[in-house]
Amino acid sequence: MSDCIFCKIIKKEIPSFQIYEDDNFLAFLDVHPHAKGHTIIIPKNHARLISDLDEKKSGLLIPFIKNVMQLLKTKLNSDGFNVGWNNGEKAGQVVPHLHVHIMPRYSGDGGGSMHSIIKNPGELSVQEVAKLFK
Repeated sequence: MSDCIFCKIIKKEIPSFQIYEDDNFLAFLDVHPHAKGHTIIIPKNHARLISDLDEKKSGLLIPFIKNVMQLLKTKLNSDGFNVGWNNGEKAGQVVPHLHVHIMPRYSGDGGGSMHSIIKNPGELSVQEVAKLFK
């Protein structure tokens, strides 16, 4: 996609602070970090959502994420990580290129858990939601 900012980073048309890469993925520091070492991982081939990645690349993503987490742990001595992505515009995805955020966590950093993202369980009980899957 020619106007995609992440595709431009992959093509080195836009500079970035790359920290790790392989044939399929690139990891670079977020220029608007929410934590020291906040890193973005992107597939080198344009994919808008996780569902747009083929099965082989999907299977390679988790090991890549693990490698980046180990690198961040080694270099920054973080105490933990929040890892995730916004899948679709309504979930907060701003750049329409799949990207995974790795946010190193440090004791006393004031951040929250994944449970702090949204607190709206909906109108149905858990039992009623479960029935929708039968």
